[in-house]
Amino acid sequence: MGSFTHFNEQGRAKMVDISDKKESIRTAVAKGSIEVNQDIYEGIQGGKMKKGDVLSVAQVAGIMAAKNTSQWIPMCHPLSLSGVNIHFDWEISEQTYILHIEAEVKTKGSTGVEMEALTAVSATALTVYDMCKAIDKGMVIGRTYLEEKTGGKSGDFKRS
Repeated sequence: MGSFTHFNEQGRAKMVDISDKKESIRTAVAKGSIEVNQDIYEGIQGGKMKKGDVLSVAQVAGIMAAKNTSQWIPMCHPLSLSGVNIHFDWEISEQTYILHIEAEVKTKGSTGVEMEALTAVSATALTVYDMCKAIDKGMVIGRTYLEEKTGGKSGDFKRS
């Protein structure tokens, strides 16, 4: 299978051995969004959602998802995370209400935390959807992407 690192000599999937990789401080920032209607926006901002504090619950869901990424993504290594932080920012314009989500994940280890940051953002957006779907099922979860990462053999990455 040549240069494919996630295949064994029989051409079947394997988890890459990272035991020889150098340990370093690694960070990743991922971003995503969810577009909601005005009623949902006002309910979240006014603390009037029937299921509770949407952003607090979504934030905890994102942290939990980052910590459990290896249970979701088959080839991810279980990692000991040193920090997970979820930020929210609203973008409002002419009947458009977009909640921007940012997850920053850190570790000191032998492999990166990009998947943990992406999983955190995804779970955060899904939790917002779940907590608000009784009002409107038409919410749109937007682009999810890696904004930046530091550390490791491949070096730093910053989306331009």
